Amino acid sequence: MPYVNIQVTREGVTAEQKARLIAGVTSLLSEVLGKDPNTTFVVLDEIALENWGVGGLPVEAYRTHRKLGTT
Repeated sequence: MPYVNIQVTREGVTAEQKARLIAGVTSLLSEVLGKDPNTTFVVLDEIALENWGVGGLPVEAYRTHRKLGTT
């Protein structure tokens, strides 16, 4: 009974994209590990952008630095 938790920032992930992620992960576990899709759980957590950090910075600041080439 696999349980997969995917966390993404809350930035306009569409219902179609979420459905594709759920279907894709379920299919991958079935193909690679032989897991039953009917007992595979996939949970998507959308995290507010201000609650996500990368490289020691809030993600928005990190992106700004990357755009400016000042990683």
